[in-house]
Amino acid sequence: MNLAEQTARGLEQTIAAAVPRLQQFTGEEAAIAPAPGKWCKKEILGHLIDSALNNHVRFIRAQQGPLEAPGYDQDFWVQAQQYREAGWDTLIHTWAAINRNLARAMALIPAEALQQTCKIGNNAPATLEYWVQDYLAHLQHHLRQLQAHD
Repeated sequence: MNLAEQTARGLEQTIAAAVPRLQQFTGEEAAIAPAPGKWCKKEILGHLIDSALNNHVRFIRAQQGPLEAPGYDQDFWVQAQQYREAGWDTLIHTWAAINRNLARAMALIPAEALQQTCKIGNNAPATLEYWVQDYLAHLQHHLRQLQAHD
């Protein structure tokens, strides 16, 4: 099992554990920011949806050869999509479905493709393997934030 397959398995386990925890919050609770200028739970989960969508494209394109891809303005994306006003259950289900699909795509990355170089936004070039691992770490970081809002 290569590192992408292992990471995909970790992503699937993370989704399975996170969904019931996220469902414990009401939509009203999920719309409350912990402090002025901070994202509420809905906005954090919306950001994770955006992250999954952006990374899915990167993970597939990087398999074709070295990748140079733009970053994205996460604050603008969250604001433009008004996640605070979105339905909480819809956000949970969308996040879980998109990430299950991403886990499936991750598991299918050939071992040799994991060494492709990816330059994303202003970040230093790194391998696809790095970005796959970083994706799961980033997602888990934000899920911990969601729990810390309790």
